[in-house]
Amino acid sequence: MSPTQKPQLHEDWIDSFALRIVKNLQESGFETYLVGGCVRDLLVGIHPKDFDIATSALPNQVRKKVSNAYVIGRRFKLVLVKRGDQQFEVATFRRNVTTEELATLNEGETVEGDNYFGTCEEDAKRRDFTANAVFYDPVKHKLLDFCGGIQDINDRVLRMIGDPKERFIEDPIRILRAIRLSHKLHFSIESTMRAAIAECSPELKKAVLPRRREEWLKFLRLKEPHLAFMELFDLHILEQILPGLHSVFVDPTKMEIFEMHLARINQAGIDKQDPTELFAAFMFAFMKAQYGEEPWTNAAVYDDPKLAYFMREEMGIFKQEAAVLMKAMHLMAGLRKIDLYSRKGERRQMAFVMNDCFGLALKLSIMDYSLSGSEIHYWLQQIEKYSGAQPAPTH
Repeated sequence: MSPTQKPQLHEDWIDSFALRIVKNLQESGFETYLVGGCVRDLLVGIHPKDFDIATSALPNQVRKKVSNAYVIGRRFKLVLVKRGDQQFEVATFRRNVTTEELATLNEGETVEGDNYFGTCEEDAKRRDFTANAVFYDPVKHKLLDFCGGIQDINDRVLRMIGDPKERFIEDPIRILRAIRLSHKLHFSIESTMRAAIAECSPELKKAVLPRRREEWLKFLRLKEPHLAFMELFDLHILEQILPGLHSVFVDPTKMEIFEMHLARINQAGIDKQDPTELFAAFMFAFMKAQYGEEPWTNAAVYDDPKLAYFMREEMGIFKQEAAVLMKAMHLMAGLRKIDLYSRKGERRQMAFVMNDCFGLALKLSIMDYSLSGSEIHYWLQQIEKYSGAQPAPTH
């Protein structure tokens, strides 16, 4: 461990609110650091979006020392600090419960979640990957590394803390996190962990759907999500938890169509912070692969029980999100009929352009290359023309 190592990171990227929270707790006598993904991202040159804080202060002590702080959770108590439209998680250092402690519990007594508090080093060693276990003191400008995370970051290697197989069985979602982070950071996956991923992939069936849904959204926010899904296929993960998508990847033609469309998410301007748009883009790529690139009737798609099952039970897409996609696809046909649109009265034109799914329909059309450059320009002009009008309710 090198507690005074001079960091090579962008200190000007550190959020001022996060810095003040750390200073506040340190001035109150508590050991406090930035930790996890924000430190990792700073060290690899990625601007962090979230800043997590770890401290020796107990949750109620944090609440008393930091304004607008609220203790949340039961299984894992932490403090949520609100600053305007931002929020920061402040967690007390944790440690693993020992066998002796479990043995001394009274009959009928249970461990209250994950609230065994410990030291900074104990907290580091219970995290998932070494790259996520580096602590940074933004006041004293020093790094704390108990698990060799700095070396792995320098080597661009993603390595598990502890035995990979045991950690994956403990929480199978770590399998998806490992693959996603390796693509986000352009890190290689350490060989022992990669072998454990292939061996433990059936464990992912035990992970609840809402957690898998959140991981799929994070996959779709990657710069090149199609490559990450390809790796899921190579590691035999798709057949475990996304058999619908697996059926696409086993067919080279379908796989090419899916990857080609999904790779255009950025080009189409899909809002990556909007789950509805992200899932719509993913499902549109999936449907183009599954039903073919030639025009198909929406009725055939709407009534396909396999498609409905895939969206609901495999991807975790909500009913309302699926409805928005179908509505946008219905509007796409109208985008190719500019002559018909131009003959309508202004009121009907405005109603079409101001439809709450119009923007998504245009983005999907760009993904599909179904509009020419001049047609896209025309519709952008129409949006500008009616931009001052009162829009319809958004999804």
